[in-house]
Formats: sequence, C-alpha cells, structure tokens
Amino acid sequence: MRSYFSLLVLVPYFAFTQGVSTAKNGGELSGQWRTYYMNTVNNGGLKDFTALASGGKLNYQYTFQGKLALGATLYNSTNFGIQDLTIADATTGRLSRYEEGLFDRLDLENDAIFLLGELYLKFKLPNHEITLGRMKINSPLINPQDGRMIPTLVQGLWYTMKPKQSNTFQIGVLNQIAPRSTGEFFGIGESIGTYPVGRTITGGEGEYFGNTHSDFIVLLNANIKFSEKLNLGIWNHYVDNISNSFYMKPTYALSENIGVQLEWLHQNKLGNGGSDSEAQRYFNQNSADILGIRLAYKWQRSTVSLAYNHILPHGQFLSPREWGREDLFSFQKRERSEGSADNHALVFYYRSADLPIKKERFTMTSILSLGRHWKPSVTNAELNKYAQPDYTHINVDLFFNFKNWKHVQPELLITSKIANGAFPNNPNFLLNKVDLLHVDFILNYNF
Repeated sequence: MRSYFSLLVLVPYFAFTQGVSTAKNGGELSGQWRTYYMNTVNNGGLKDFTALASGGKLNYQYTFQGKLALGATLYNSTNFGIQDLTIADATTGRLSRYEEGLFDRLDLENDAIFLLGELYLKFKLPNHEITLGRMKINSPLINPQDGRMIPTLVQGLWYTMKPKQSNTFQIGVLNQIAPRSTGEFFGIGESIGTYPVGRTITGGEGEYFGNTHSDFIVLLNANIKFSEKLNLGIWNHYVDNISNSFYMKPTYALSENIGVQLEWLHQNKLGNGGSDSEAQRYFNQNSADILGIRLAYKWQRSTVSLAYNHILPHGQFLSPREWGREDLFSFQKRERSEGSADNHALVFYYRSADLPIKKERFTMTSILSLGRHWKPSVTNAELNKYAQPDYTHINVDLFFNFKNWKHVQPELLITSKIANGAFPNNPNFLLNKVDLLHVDFILNYNF
C-alpha cells in the first residue's frame, strides 16, 4: 500500500497558516505544497514515461532580537504511482531520465521521501551574515536547481558580507551535499555519481560512483559594482582532490536598455582528480575552458537576448550534475552542456511582461528559449561524455498568477529537442535525449 502520510501531515498546515508574519523576536511558519506532473514522449517505439508527485516543504524559523535565528525545513515527495518507473524501456534497457528525478532515484521503490533538508543557525548584523548547518546556496555550479520536488541542499558554513549595498563578498565551506532526487546527505566524494556517470574518455562506462575521494568544497564569491554601467561577478569553486573552477562574468550597460555580458570558466585538475585509478577517476583531464557572450535588450518589463557559448576542444567541461544546473548563458531547462568539449551553443531567449488575461483576473508570464547546440560526434567519448547528439532545443515556459488566489502559482513547461545531423542508428542515442516531447505541469501553493 502506498504511503500518503505526507499529505495528511502537510495539508493541515497549508490550510491554516496563511498570513503568518515575521517578527523580530518570535517564530515564523512558512512553506510550499507542490504537485508535479511530468511526461516524456520518446521517439517511435521507445518507451514513454510519466509520473505524478505531491508533497512540498515546511519551514519553521525562530528569530531572537532580529539577529539570531534557528530554522529547520522538512521536505517531502510522495509518488502517486501512475507508472511503475522501475520498468525499463524494452529496447535499450534504460529507465526514465526526468521522471525518476521526482523521487529517490537510488531507490525507486521508495514511494515517500522525507528529508530534513535545512537545519541551521543564522546570525545577522547590518553588513554581515553567517549561516551554519544545512541550507540552500546559489552559485554557478552548486545551486538548488529547483525543477523537481526537492532541491539540492548543502551542509557547511556560509558567510556573506555587504560593505556597500551594491557589493557582495561570500565565503563557503561545505562538507556534505544532498543532491535532488536522492533524499539523503552524502559526503562530497560520495555524492558524485548518484546521477548517470556517462563514459570515460576511452569509451568505457564510468566507474567513479562510490570511488571518488573528496572531503570538502571551498567557495569564494565577489560581486562588485565599479560604476553605474560596469559590474563584475567572480566565483571560485575549490573541490578537494578533484578540480578548481574559476568563473568570471563582467556586465556592461551600453545604454539604458541594452547590455552585454561576457563569461569565462576555467577548470583545472586537483590531486588525482578523485581516484588513482583512471577508470574510477572523475576529473580525468588537465583543464577545460568555456567562453561566452550575451547581448540583451530590455523594454518595460520584457527582455530579449541572444547568447553564444563555446567549450574549447582541449577538455570536457565537468561539474557534477548532482550539485546543480550550470549557470551558463546557453543553459536551457531539461538539458546540459556538461560532459562536452569542442561544443558550440547559440540560444535566443525571450521573457514577456505579465500579460493580463480574463479582465486581469489572472496574469501570465511567458518565457521562450530557442537553442541550437553543436555537439561532437556521439562516438567520440573524449569530447562527448554522455553521447548527446546535435540538437535544436525549444522551451515554452508559462507562469500564472491569480488575482484572488495569490498563494497559488501554476507553471507549465513544454520542451522539444530535435536531433540534427547524422549519427549511428542506435536507440541509446535517442531515448530521453533527442526527438522527444517533454511536458511538466507544476502546481505550487506557497504560504
């Protein structure tokens, strides 16, 4: 019998806690009830996948004199079981790619995840903030990637300093990560490989899951505003015994409406890259580099942009997918550039202002992204870790806001990925990768 205990626990809170306000000295209860439907239609006779989950999060924070806060957040995802995701596609023997991510992908028979994902002590002063414990952070390579039921969470120490309103400096030290789609915290090295491992550079199956050695991560960040027109963002991700990733993003306003951004990501190997064994080594190269440029035009509350990224040929861009999405100019929901070298991507992006519908009883914000991604050959394991074909990527993302139901926020995401060019006639290059239609409907109730 499937467990729906989570709904019995969370729904009463969702129903009776609207309007709880934050006090300088007192407790605050907040959270979200999320119901998530996901469906992937694959090419031809390959298996289609579908899933329905419900659950959410419940947060309680007690604040002392507006400076010291103690908080905890319980996360849940419950599987309604509309399809048995333990049954693989008959042709390839592979399971779903997206749908299993709503649940514990390491144990798909677990129909209800409960995770104490946040448990923290936070201390605030006018220009300083220190957080110790389990929390969410947001960096270019480690972030919540909140496109499933439970986001990626981390454990460690986080310090933020804002000497001026326009400048920010941050330092973080992490010793554990709870990747989304797993339902538990892991050591840094243990967390790598809980997602699909792809191929080694010699073409064999990656064996680094459970064999990667890394004890901690150190993150450094500076966001500096030099003038009204020029800003610079810098991040450094130091992953013990694996790699160091340095990221720089300058932004320059050409006019009131037009801006240009550049980005550079440089990676180099640390220690033995995770393991002395080549077959079990995660970072099995010396270095990698990504260059990007984005032009954006804004008018009223709408934005249109065109972005280009190039991963240079000398090394794959590698960052554990377990830790977050890649915050690059060419990123589009439901695919990654990670694992590729000699990769080109061109992405057009449009975000509309709120559009009034039905006499303004509700508004809709739409996001359209259209991308062309040039990949190395699927047979070249050294340049294409996950054997991802060339593809055209189309996303339509719709967000709805209701005037009389302010706590309800539905989202509809429609994704199509179309294969380009020729590649071997092998269904493993198609299933959950290209020539597919993917639909998400998410109903969020926030309080």
